[in-house]
Amino acid sequence: MRSIRPSFIARRERRARRRGSSVPAVLAVASALVLTATACESGNSAADAKASASTSAEGKSQFQIPDDIKDQLKEHGIDLDNWRNGAWKNWDKDDWLREAEDYINPIIEDLWDPDRMREAQEPDQSVDEGDISGDQGVTDPTPEPVEAEAVPASYHANAPEAGKVLFDSPEGTMVCSGTVVKDPANPGRSNLVWTAGHCVHAGKSGGWYRNIAFVPSYNDAGLSAAELQSATKEEVAPYGVWWGDWVQTSDQWIEQGSATGGDGAAYDFAVLHVTPEDGSGGKSLEEIVGSALPVDFAAPAVPEMESMTATGYPAAPPYDGQTLYQCEDKPGRLSINASDPTMYRIGCTMTGGSSGGGWASTGSDGKPALVSNTSIGPVTAGWLAGPRLGDEAKGVFEAVSGKFAGQ
Repeated sequence: MRSIRPSFIARRERRARRRGSSVPAVLAVASALVLTATACESGNSAADAKASASTSAEGKSQFQIPDDIKDQLKEHGIDLDNWRNGAWKNWDKDDWLREAEDYINPIIEDLWDPDRMREAQEPDQSVDEGDISGDQGVTDPTPEPVEAEAVPASYHANAPEAGKVLFDSPEGTMVCSGTVVKDPANPGRSNLVWTAGHCVHAGKSGGWYRNIAFVPSYNDAGLSAAELQSATKEEVAPYGVWWGDWVQTSDQWIEQGSATGGDGAAYDFAVLHVTPEDGSGGKSLEEIVGSALPVDFAAPAVPEMESMTATGYPAAPPYDGQTLYQCEDKPGRLSINASDPTMYRIGCTMTGGSSGGGWASTGSDGKPALVSNTSIGPVTAGWLAGPRLGDEAKGVFEAVSGKFAGQ
């Protein structure tokens, strides 16, 4: 049996800038355009998940939900009892929260069991790299593919900041990658995870995804797919499951973002604040994993950067989503739309599931820092592109950091 308790219920954080906008019913079926978001790997296990509340001997829920929290949920058309019993699977347009300040993500304990984490698969999407348009005349030649290399186990010892971002969408159970980053408002005690905007919000065709969670050092021991069939939750998620109690992405992603075609990709980033599923209020995520990367919003321009290292859990063939990989390459520039900032691009064979994973490089202070995240790539899986983090990204980051200052 599963029990449910509320994560932090979001209050209005920013003024709504799109009042009166309609909410589309479901994710639009994408035609073959230019690029595809590489992170979203969907499976069908979402339909099988049951989030019923565990009960005590007296038949009462283990977690007592305050009436004011229930009222806040009901303001958004969410009945908590129905939600925990599977109502979160209803993606009717009237129930799909879209606006920046509407994010709600009640914790459903044990929803993310080893099977749901393992079985996420890639969606059926096709793209045509040859149709890239809107170039500013600054796009560099397509990089040569760089073969992704498996990170040696244990991942905690070799890439402690990396993990999986899990969520549910209308298409099923989905998976992205994410990175633990430092929080200037809580030095040494960060609960912030950097990922891609399309890993938390559907963009112009939808709203916030549901049951968003982060699993640091997923499959830390590097077990094979066969071994994972019988692995315990402690083996799959040795540092716990951390639920997103607040998240922000860019206004541009919410208004323009698309699963294919590259729309909104230059602003495809998000910052997730997390809390442990088990309710333990002791150590922070940074303390638990022992590390966090600083985020550099003033990284050197492409010509001055010698290399970038992208990290993630690719899940589309030939990968299976169970192993952590990295690619290192000297970045080039990619321009998709003349009105948007130029993106970074590197050669890399990682596929879907790696999106949201951090790109590390030598920052403006000469030390390693997160400077981008995987956003898009071609179906041929020869390269990846990520946004350049500027003022918009800094604003999103500072808003989430400030919201939890001193907590």
